[in-house]
Amino acid sequence: MGSHQQQMCGFAKYNLEFNHRLFTLVAGLSDSERKKELGAFFGSVHATLNHILLADRIWLGRFATAFPAMASLQQAELVQRFSSLRDELYADFTELSAQRVATDGVITRFAAELTDAQLASRMKYSNSQGQLREHATWVAVAHMFNHQTHHRGQLTTLLHQLGHDVGVTDFVAYVT
Repeated sequence: MGSHQQQMCGFAKYNLEFNHRLFTLVAGLSDSERKKELGAFFGSVHATLNHILLADRIWLGRFATAFPAMASLQQAELVQRFSSLRDELYADFTELSAQRVATDGVITRFAAELTDAQLASRMKYSNSQGQLREHATWVAVAHMFNHQTHHRGQLTTLLHQLGHDVGVTDFVAYVT
């Protein structure tokens, strides 16, 4: 396994474990707390969790198009078309949580299946505004993981506002 692939596997492990911690904490909130408008970019804890899942599935869909033979993406729930980055995939938290677990499994298998050659190759896709983009695949994969981390950071603030401490959030605490 090459160093780029190891890095992506580390990001996948962080994603999986931190999401488990986060969803366990959020499961203890009432539905009204999860959906309370708190002034964040996506408004609520629930909407932010939905957005992260939506974006992950959009990126996985782009990777499936770039690498159609990848076994990890063959039967995955992917998003190829969407109307907005605010689309709600699941209004029910239990379903959202189950789908998060499923998608985290796909991401973990995808990261393990990636090769350094694939990561170095170039991929093309249209962004959410319909603009054609092209760059190295590793940039897109790293962006997917960075995007998750960015919005989970927002979630830690929202949960703090609701009186809950997520605990340690540092990448190194999850992969070393």
